[in-house]
Amino acid sequence: MILFPAIDLKDGKCVRLKHGDMATATIYNDDPAAQAKAFEEQGFEWLHVVDLNGAFKGQSVNSAAVGAILKATKNPVQLGGGIRTLEQIEDWLERGLARVILGTVAVREPELVKEACKAFPGKIAVGIDAKGGKVAVEGWAEASELGVIELAQKFEGAGVAAIIYTDIDRDGVLSGINWDSTISLAEAVSIPVIASGGLASIADIVRMTMPDARRLEGAISGRALYDGRIDPAEALAILRGEGTEAER
Repeated sequence: MILFPAIDLKDGKCVRLKHGDMATATIYNDDPAAQAKAFEEQGFEWLHVVDLNGAFKGQSVNSAAVGAILKATKNPVQLGGGIRTLEQIEDWLERGLARVILGTVAVREPELVKEACKAFPGKIAVGIDAKGGKVAVEGWAEASELGVIELAQKFEGAGVAAIIYTDIDRDGVLSGINWDSTISLAEAVSIPVIASGGLASIADIVRMTMPDARRLEGAISGRALYDGRIDPAEALAILRGEGTEAER
C-alpha cells in the first residue's frame, strides 16, 4: 500500500486547490524541487505531480518545475496535466518520469491510451476525476455524461498500470476519501486503483489497511500533509503494519 505525496503545480509553485478551483490556490512552497526532496527524506517512495495550468490549457506548462523535481528526487514520479499526445508521453518518459497520467484524453481518445500502453508498457496511468459520479475533463472545468466505472472498464486488458480516481467534491477540503465509490471502482476492474481527493487524517491512513481497501494500490495525500494533519513517519509506519493499536 503506497502513500503518494502530491505536488500540484501552478505558475511554477507548489499549491493546493479546493474542489479543483484555480482561484482557491494556496501556495505551500515556492520551490517544488525542494518539496520533492523533502518528501523523499521523510520516507515516501513515490511522488504524484500534477501540472494544473497544463490540465486547463491542454499542454504542459510547468515543465521546468517538473524537470527540477526529477533532478531533485530519486523517487519514481507520476505526472498528469495537459499530456495529450504520444509524442508528449514519449518526451516525458525520456526525461525520467516513471508514469504518465492521461485524463482528458482517456475520455476523448481512449484508443490513444491503448496505443500508449502498447508502446510504453507499465508506464501509462489513467486519471479519472469525478463530480457527482460523472467524469470531468479539461482540468475539471467540464463535465461529461460518462460514468466512472463505464470509463474504467474501457481499459480492461489494455495494460493500464493504474487508475487514479479523484472525487472532486472532496478534493482539497479534508473531508475524507470517498471510500465507497473508490472501493466499488476497484472491485469493478482488475486495474490497480489509487484513491485521491479528501484524505484528511490518520483515520484515513488506518482505513487504507482495512481488508476491503487492501485491493487498492494506495492513496494520494496533499493538503493533510502540508497542514501537518498527518505525520509522515506515523502514516508510513501504519501502512507497514507498525502503527499503534490506539490509532486503530
